[in-house]
Amino acid sequence: MYPWTPYALLPDTYPEWILIALGVLDFTITVVALGWIPHRRRPSVALAWLLGLTVFPFVGLLLFLIIGSSRLPRKRMEKQAKMNDIIRENTPEDFSLGEEFHDLPEWVTTTAKLNYRLGALPMVGGNDFDILTDNHESMERMAHDVDRATDYVHFEFYIVATDPVSTVLLDSLVRAHERGVRVRILIDHVGSLGYPGYAELARRFNASGIPWRRMLPIRPWRGEWQRPDLRNHRKILVVDGSIAYTGSQNIIHRSYNKKKNLRRGLEWKDLMIRCSGAVVSELNAVFVSDWYSETDDLLLDEATEVLTDVEGPVYAQVVPSGPGFETENNLRLFNHLIYNANRRVVISSPYFVPDESLLHALTTEAQSGVEVEIFVGESSDHFLAHHAQNSYYAELAEAGVKIYRYSSPTVLHAKFVLVDDLISVIGSSNMDERSFALDLEVSVMIVDQHFHVRMENVVDEFKASSTVLNLEAWNKRPLLQKYVENVCRLTSALL
Repeated sequence: MYPWTPYALLPDTYPEWILIALGVLDFTITVVALGWIPHRRRPSVALAWLLGLTVFPFVGLLLFLIIGSSRLPRKRMEKQAKMNDIIRENTPEDFSLGEEFHDLPEWVTTTAKLNYRLGALPMVGGNDFDILTDNHESMERMAHDVDRATDYVHFEFYIVATDPVSTVLLDSLVRAHERGVRVRILIDHVGSLGYPGYAELARRFNASGIPWRRMLPIRPWRGEWQRPDLRNHRKILVVDGSIAYTGSQNIIHRSYNKKKNLRRGLEWKDLMIRCSGAVVSELNAVFVSDWYSETDDLLLDEATEVLTDVEGPVYAQVVPSGPGFETENNLRLFNHLIYNANRRVVISSPYFVPDESLLHALTTEAQSGVEVEIFVGESSDHFLAHHAQNSYYAELAEAGVKIYRYSSPTVLHAKFVLVDDLISVIGSSNMDERSFALDLEVSVMIVDQHFHVRMENVVDEFKASSTVLNLEAWNKRPLLQKYVENVCRLTSALL
């Protein structure tokens, strides 16, 4: 037996046939894995799994069987396909966008076509948006709109917990239900577990009689099971089909109520948008799709039957993404936009762990003279992701990318992409493998110069609280830190 294999650690007293059997099993696992794992996976992801199986053959196999598939159950995939067909059937073939849209650069039109083909939702005009950068004020605005609801409220968030700040919104949902408004609530199961106030929230919703569901629940004793780290990371609130909210924020105090965060003074900085216009129907369509996936209840009476082809600014398009789709819709959108940039790209992401395609897009554009700026947090609550993203800074900076690190103890959690002076993409998606392949996300692409100017004001606010990474100083960080970052980077394809 070769000295570097795991079997070299077995006692010499073991019968030889056991060692031979283990060796044959190890060889069989390796041969099968070589032809099985690379199927429809990126080479980087496949290589990471193969490395794990080589170093830890049996543990690696067990992990692969549990979390190796990035696809949701077949039944859920079929439901998503059915919803896409319904949306396409209810979208007029001659969908009008107005002359001013067709006067925009051709790549804007091709981007809209790409998004529609991937996510089934078209570009629509006649929208308006408010930008909200304070987590607690945002919940107050949501509560105010819910208190004015007369027909229905659709609420879908990754993390929700009861605390003195979130109560203002949660109380408004209960009040709406009590006065006869149809309130439906979706909360990611694993996302909310472990946060103070979640158990109380579940008891409260159960007692209120509001229809609510845990998204992608992991309760095998009830027959509810899928890959445990495939999560619904979307944040959506729709009120009467006329007002909607989306962005990066969860419904919880900005400290996330954890003692370790309070000790460190950590508070999250988010960005939400309040939407009105035809884009609200598209966000509602995403909720209706998710509600159908969790309950088998198709809310056609709480959704717009036919999307209205309103002409005129502001143009916008909702882009759902995640394992419910065959392709990585958000990653394709980001890469397409970056490669079509002529002057400037700005990205804000709390977890910035790019795959090869995104890394090449950013460095290529920076080297071609496009101004590329990336905002990340100096603080983070995820050890692996934080150290993995640190390993990319030198490579990006050497290509000419400016990296702004938002100062501690604030945790920058806002997620957006700005391109030239025209395109803004705001939503729940991070710039990492998890958001591209494992999490259900939602983004809104907004095509409007005036809105872009308002987003530039947010960028200026972020710059005032950030420091630009100094490449020379960064390269002098301790060798141990570099080692840890490189090890974490190796796991990034599986994060």
